[in-house]
Formats: sequence, structure tokens, C-alpha cells
Amino acid sequence: MSLPTTLDGWLAHCEQQHHKVKDRPLDGLRALRDRLGLRFACPVIIVAGTNGKGSTCAMLDAIAREAGYRVGLYSKPHLVHFEERCRIDGRMVDGQALLPHFQAVEAARQGLALTWFEFTTFVILHALAHAALDLVVLEVGLGGRLDAVNVIDADCVVLTSIDLDHIETLGPDRETIGLEKAHVMRPGRPAVIADPQPPRSVVEYGERIGADLWLVGRDFNHSGDRQQWNWAGRGRRFNALAYPALRGANQLLNAAGALAAFTALRERLPITAQAVRVGLATVELPGRFQIVPGQPALVLDVAHNVQAVSVLARNLDAMGFYPRTRAVFGAMRDKQLAPMIERIRELIDHWDLCALPTPRAATPEELAALLPGASLQCHADPAAALRAAAAASDPADRIVVFGSFFTVGGVLKDGLPRLSAPHAG
Repeated sequence: MSLPTTLDGWLAHCEQQHHKVKDRPLDGLRALRDRLGLRFACPVIIVAGTNGKGSTCAMLDAIAREAGYRVGLYSKPHLVHFEERCRIDGRMVDGQALLPHFQAVEAARQGLALTWFEFTTFVILHALAHAALDLVVLEVGLGGRLDAVNVIDADCVVLTSIDLDHIETLGPDRETIGLEKAHVMRPGRPAVIADPQPPRSVVEYGERIGADLWLVGRDFNHSGDRQQWNWAGRGRRFNALAYPALRGANQLLNAAGALAAFTALRERLPITAQAVRVGLATVELPGRFQIVPGQPALVLDVAHNVQAVSVLARNLDAMGFYPRTRAVFGAMRDKQLAPMIERIRELIDHWDLCALPTPRAATPEELAALLPGASLQCHADPAAALRAAAAASDPADRIVVFGSFFTVGGVLKDGLPRLSAPHAG
């Protein structure tokens, strides 16, 4: 069998090889790691959790690069292009440059069945291991205990907020889900728990294995007013900080967790207060309460579970008055759809429901059944839904696109939308 010669070809190959094995131990993946010789000479930070992982990774990356370090970042999922998942020194990796790493994983797996996620994770790990880096930041895909990223022993882990998501895989409650995610911790190494009310299972697991736990309120904390905020923890302070460029009610929790990680690693990776200030001021992450300039106001948010949608609703409520708010909404069928809708429904005047390009997605008609009596319309894809929403909006109105990475990615695939309400002027 001839091997693919393009990135798209390799991604299709990974999809064809797809084997999903429930609750498979990591032994086979660790053996693959060893055959590939995956080792990092620089510090590695692994970020796990339910919500806030992407934002925390982006902050770690921005601050470290501002401090002069060369950073390799693996984050997921992508919005439009696969290459978004791997950034080196702030730049998205070139797809052509990944081809030798696909070949290396294919040769080393020796018939080992891999899921699409596992295969591509090893490709990116191999690419990062062969780059000259000062810091590697890895985002866990799902859970932690059985996630492919967990074959790497992190020098520090950050656990962001933990809530109900992927309950069919991870468990029915925060305690069970938290324990799954806690398995990225390592004995004797820092584990930053950025959730101010973590499940008890997380703390107990960290204590049991002898991790160096950093807990909110005990080992670090933050405070602030409307203009600035401060952080303090274990012999280090950062005062008079501007708020992160990423908008949203929970971004201070994510920023506080990132600063705790840098403080825990300060002997190997010293960070100046100026690097923190500039890094937080310039950090970018598409699709996280991203407000696109223009009329009507356009908000893009990948919120796709109950907790994230609750935060989105609070952020929308804090934006001020808009005569009408229209929602472009598409979501996965296996999510808690009714509670998600309930959290935000009172803020939405009209729903433009869209199909998404995956069998997991709920159809627009299935979503409509959860919105009895609501003003709504069904569309073939997110871009069509956004066009309809823009056409029906006045300049002073607001459109919010949310529910899935596929939903936001669907409106971004042809570039950042620039809306011009038909009633303007």
C-alpha cells in the first residue's frame, strides 16, 4: 500500500485506520512513545479540564513567548485548518512540514490500532520533540487518564474548571469526571488546580500520589477592581495587572492558573512581570467570546456544554442593551442540549438553527423540537444561518454564534465575517 503524499491524504488515512477501543490502557501508546523516542529536554506543561483549557494554553504561550522563550503549543480542536493544532513560536505549523512525522508514526506503530486523535497527537508530539523549544504546552483532548497526551510526563499540570461534559465517556458527575482528569498529575511535580471549587476526588488523587498541589485560596489567589487585578502565590506577586485581552467572566481564573504554573516552574523558566503584562494584553484565541467589529454586533463562542453556555450568557448580559439578539446555533446530539438552551434562552429573540458536518450533530429539526414556541429558522450550514441572521438584523442588533467548534468554524472557514446590516444607513 502506497503512503499518502499530502496532509489531506494522511488525515484521510488516519480516519480510515480509526479504531475506537473503550477504556483501553495506555500501555500500547507508551510503547509507541518509546519506539518514537519521544522525549522533551525542556519543561512540559499539560493542561486538562472541562472549560478554559484553550484560553489557559493561549495565555501560557503568549506570556512565555513575550519572555523570550520559544514555545511549542498543541491545542485542539481546530476551527478551520488542522494545522491550527500545532504552533511553534506563535506560528501555525506548515502542513507540508508535518508529512515526515506522519510517516514516522506510521512506521513506528507496527500495526497498533490508533484512533484519529491518537494518530494525529503522536504526529504533533513527534514534530514538537524535533523542534528546538524552551517550553512545550499540551492540551488534553478528553479526560486525562486514557488520553494520548498522558503518555508524556508533565513537569507541571494545570487543571481548569471541571464540569459535566462527555458524561457517556467520563462519568455522570464532577467527582468521577475530575478523577479521570486528575490522572495527568505526576508524583512530586506541581499540579495547579485552577478550579476554585474542585471535586474532592481531584485533591485526594493528588495527595495520594504525592503531587505538589497548588490550590486556589491556599497556594495562590487573585483580587482586583474594575481597572486592574493582582496575583499572589508562594513567594511571588504580580501587581497592577491589566485584564487579559480574552474577554469573559472566567478568564481571570484561567490567567491565575497560568501564573501559578509559571511560578511553580520559575527556577527553570523565569518570567518577568513585564512579560506577564504584555502577554496577557496581546493574547489571542479565536472563538472564545470573540467580538467581531461591525454592525450588527457579532459574538463567536465555542461554548458547547452547560457550564460554558452559562458563562456565555453572563458575558452577553454584561455587554449592555441590544434591541434584538439572534443566535446561530448548532450542537452535538450527545450534549445536554435542553439545559444548554435553558441557560441562554431568555437572551435570544430568534434562533437560526444549523446542520453541522458530522454524524454526531443534532439536526436543525431536532434542535427546533427543544424550542417550542420560539421564533426560529432551520439552515443547511452555519454560514447560511449567519447570512440569514445578518439579513434580518438591524445595525443595533446582536448575533451570537455558539454551540460547537463546528458552528464557529463554519462561519470562519471563508475568513472572519464582516457584517453590514441591510438596514444600516
